[in-house]
Amino acid sequence: MSSKGNSLDQRTFKKLRKLYIIALSAIALTVITSQIFVRKYLNNQQSDSSVINVAGRQRMLSQKLTKEILLFSLATSKENKLELKDKLKETLFLWGVSHRALQNGNDSLGLPGNNSMVITDMFSKLNPVFNTINESTKKIIVAIEKNPSISLNALRDDFEKVIQSEDDFLRIMDQIVNQYDLEADAKVSWLRKLEMFLMFLTLFILLAELLFVFWPTAVAVKNSLAELLAAEKRAKKMAFDADVLSAAKEKSVKELRALSHAMDETLLFARIHANGTIVHMGNKFSRLFKFSKFNLSLNFAEVLSSNEKEQLVIENLITNYKNTGWQGEVKALTKDGKDVWLEMAIIPFNPSDDKSELLIIASEITDRKEAQLEIERLIKESFEEKMSQQKIISSKIIENQENEQNRIAKDVHDGIGQMLTGLKYNLESIDIKDIDKTAVKIEHLKELTSNIIKGVRTATFNLTPPELSDHGIVPALAKLTKELAKLTGKNIILFNKNDFNKRLDSLIEINIYRIVQEAINNAIKYAESDHIIVSISSSRNILSIVIDDNGKGFDPSKITNVKNGDGGMGMTFMNERIKYIDGRFFLNSEINKGTRVTLNVPIAEDKVSSVT
Repeated sequence: MSSKGNSLDQRTFKKLRKLYIIALSAIALTVITSQIFVRKYLNNQQSDSSVINVAGRQRMLSQKLTKEILLFSLATSKENKLELKDKLKETLFLWGVSHRALQNGNDSLGLPGNNSMVITDMFSKLNPVFNTINESTKKIIVAIEKNPSISLNALRDDFEKVIQSEDDFLRIMDQIVNQYDLEADAKVSWLRKLEMFLMFLTLFILLAELLFVFWPTAVAVKNSLAELLAAEKRAKKMAFDADVLSAAKEKSVKELRALSHAMDETLLFARIHANGTIVHMGNKFSRLFKFSKFNLSLNFAEVLSSNEKEQLVIENLITNYKNTGWQGEVKALTKDGKDVWLEMAIIPFNPSDDKSELLIIASEITDRKEAQLEIERLIKESFEEKMSQQKIISSKIIENQENEQNRIAKDVHDGIGQMLTGLKYNLESIDIKDIDKTAVKIEHLKELTSNIIKGVRTATFNLTPPELSDHGIVPALAKLTKELAKLTGKNIILFNKNDFNKRLDSLIEINIYRIVQEAINNAIKYAESDHIIVSISSSRNILSIVIDDNGKGFDPSKITNVKNGDGGMGMTFMNERIKYIDGRFFLNSEINKGTRVTLNVPIAEDKVSSVT
């Protein structure tokens, strides 16, 4: 720049430096001066709180001293007197130390000892009173130490001196505390005024510097720097643009190289023409399929597989999706005949306006695909097996239902039907003229009618017991065991261990009832047992029913797949019913040692209610 436009020459800098030094020196001088004054008075006031605190505590200690002396009059034993003596001695020591520290100073208590003349005069009036109390108290302590059994009358004079002097001590001590407080307030008030003055002085100096130093200097510097900054900005912009272009170019080249290397080493990467011929093939691709990456005359489909059908599939994918792109799974075949599954993406790519290529990016998923196929095969086999088992169970259930209907029909025909026929013949044979025979036949008809009613009740009881719907599972099982015991002559007992009396969902109750009914019938028919115990117990979430018998038992290992319904129709129905209500079924048996059937049924709090 010319000398005319150069306002930032050596002379300008010297002038600015001089002005700034003067301004900053004035501010620094003001701050240092204010800090000196403030710190001086803060140091003087630092101990004021400690002085006032200790002075106030002297009143409390004198009262405590008097109180402990008065307690001697109530002491009845030697031990009490010695204990009071120790406390009095401790209080007297602290009282004396504080009194002397207030006048002479004490570093450990934070007391300077620089009292004003007014306070010094007050202490000169207080000291005789202090000495009287101090000497009398010491005499009392010495006397008790020499003779713990000394009588109180011997110490009465010292007691009275302490008590009489306490009021004077408290009065003068109050005056001293108040004077300490007044002097501290005066120091604080003077310090506030000093701080206010220093603050206004500092603000005045700052305002003067702003108006006569900083503002004119800022205007001059601003105008001088404007041209220089504008020129510098233009030069920097040109240099920056050149650096950015060069760095961007270099960065792009590096990124392309790094990306190409990463794709070659980590991905199955290739570039092909739209007709399928290879432009570039990555290292991992060439290693996997054992083709040279420099052999660019090959067709991409031929690299991936030697199988014509698989080649045709890959060629169709390239042809159909060369403009839109594609992503999916492809089966390939290596040179050594190994099947390979690829998750592959075909991406359209235009390196220039007149050329179009396809990017092939793939990853090997052979292990995942084989595992997926194996899972699908196992699921299919499991589904077919379950369907086969379900068909067998369904056929058995239908067969059992048919047998049950035949049994009911036979019971009604052979039992109730025959009794009704006999009733009809007996009614027709009544001769009302023969009164004696008629009376006998009527009695026989009454007995026959009772048997018919009993048979009807037994049939309906076996179908759906009314106790189950009316009163719940426990009363229904009680009725079942009682009726079966009466009909079979077996010793069948129901034992409700913890008096369970809740109502469950109707479907849960009917399935529990049928399972227990089946278990008892099995014990009667097949186990040849004469003692059967049905035990009921419950917890908060589980209802457990155990059916024990003393029958001949069996070997469960010889009954395969009991849980799948291969252990007989009874086992099948019990297992299916327990599954339906989300319960669990356990069967334990030994030859000649009986059988135990256990049912564990979950019971939810919101699905139970008490039987009223």
